[in-house]
Amino acid sequence: MLSIMGFLTIAIFLYLILSKKVSVIVALILVPVFFGLFTTDLNRLGAMILEGVTSVAPTGIMLAFAILFFGLMSKAGLFDPIISRILKLVKGDPLKIVIGTAIIGMVTHLDGSGASTFLNTIPALLPLYERLGMSRLVLAGVVALSAGTMNIVPWGGPTARAASALGIDTATLFNPLIPAMIAGLIWVVFVSYYFGKKERKRIGIQNFQYDFNQELSEEEKKARRPKLLWLNMLLTILTIVALVNVWLPLPVIFMVAFALALVMNYPNPKDQQERITEQATGMVTVVSIIFAAGIFTGVLSGTGMIEAMANTLVSIIPESTGSFMSLIVAITSMPLSLVFTPDAYYFGVLPVLSETAANYGIAAENIGRAAVLGQMTTGFPLSPLTASTFLLLGLARVELADHQRFIFIWAFGTTIVMTIVALITGAITI
Repeated sequence: MLSIMGFLTIAIFLYLILSKKVSVIVALILVPVFFGLFTTDLNRLGAMILEGVTSVAPTGIMLAFAILFFGLMSKAGLFDPIISRILKLVKGDPLKIVIGTAIIGMVTHLDGSGASTFLNTIPALLPLYERLGMSRLVLAGVVALSAGTMNIVPWGGPTARAASALGIDTATLFNPLIPAMIAGLIWVVFVSYYFGKKERKRIGIQNFQYDFNQELSEEEKKARRPKLLWLNMLLTILTIVALVNVWLPLPVIFMVAFALALVMNYPNPKDQQERITEQATGMVTVVSIIFAAGIFTGVLSGTGMIEAMANTLVSIIPESTGSFMSLIVAITSMPLSLVFTPDAYYFGVLPVLSETAANYGIAAENIGRAAVLGQMTTGFPLSPLTASTFLLLGLARVELADHQRFIFIWAFGTTIVMTIVALITGAITI
């Protein structure tokens, strides 16, 4: 009975969000509460909900202040010299331009936000591509590969969702994946080199200079803090080192880093409030989903639905296949980005996969790491289920079908490369 209730909960949740009948937050809250009423009493249900929300609180806080911190650094112009320098070095050589595009995409995606990456990268580079006659598909594709691979960072949506859904510390989930992520970024540079060679052969090298600063609006220039560049860079490096080494809990690191950055760059309280307000919409949306997901996973776990569903799957899956679940999840993760939204996959599908894998002796973090190697990481800038994909396509002026045909195999290749390295380094096991 519990198994049936669990599958019904997930099925209705997936139907509601994939059909866009209600918002993700509404589905995450109301669906499990409704079915939870049939499995336990009201007081116990309330305790499950509170326990679930409490379990995701650190992740929600980390995401909130990570978005604020990197958004502030971007606004202050931390990444401008890197972008400007790369654009000066590439000149009119398509090969250098495409490789430079990949690096710029990686740098601008440090904030873990696809929308901000595309807004910062595409408008700055599109005039350069058009003046040289380069392919807009190459621009969109390379930025997608860079942003997708970088989206594995702990404050990115997929890793935070996986950690919340499985009740795992974000650092525990992410740190073993660092070698795999680095390998993925190297692969992206290699793919960019391949595209760049083809573009160089097609249009040749031209004598051309491009000034990134001319593309900034007056409002953006006013918010820049060029005199504080080195101080901001030092703070950012220290923050990243502290995150990787877990000097303090991740939420605390981002809270302290953001407060310091805000005071350093914008000492005027009015300016501080403006910077916070600018990031508020994106931050509130993401954090709200994380806390709503706490209700979803809290009810499914507390009522025993997840365990019951896992037992049902174990009775169906052959034991010889079950031992390879980490590998299966990793390989299918990227293509499934075209089928499931991140919330549907991480909060609806992943907990069941994890509990099923546990019956074969596979730890939850193995399944979580396998999932983030492709599900809405390398896959998100190709998925028609994410709004940022259409932002990328709109800014670059390319069609979804053309974009998918052009870059799908290379994005899937990124996941395969990272999966191989993750297996070699022991981040995931079979």
